[in-house]
Amino acid sequence: MSFNLEQMLREKRALRDRLAARPIAEKLRMLDALRERTLTIHIARSPKTNAIRDEPPDLGKHHPTS
Repeated sequence: MSFNLEQMLREKRALRDRLAARPIAEKLRMLDALRERTLTIHIARSPKTNAIRDEPPDLGKHHPTS
């Protein structure tokens, strides 16, 4: 497998430009969706969690089983 670094960097810049051009409301919806995904993943990885917590997970700490 070979990688074309120049192409990857061009595509990354193009994606960033497309994201930057989106309206703020759409960016906020995307952020909400990412938070939901993060919370779902956190809950799935947490063996002692039976319910969704009111506060956001502490993503700065590593999971004890990782």
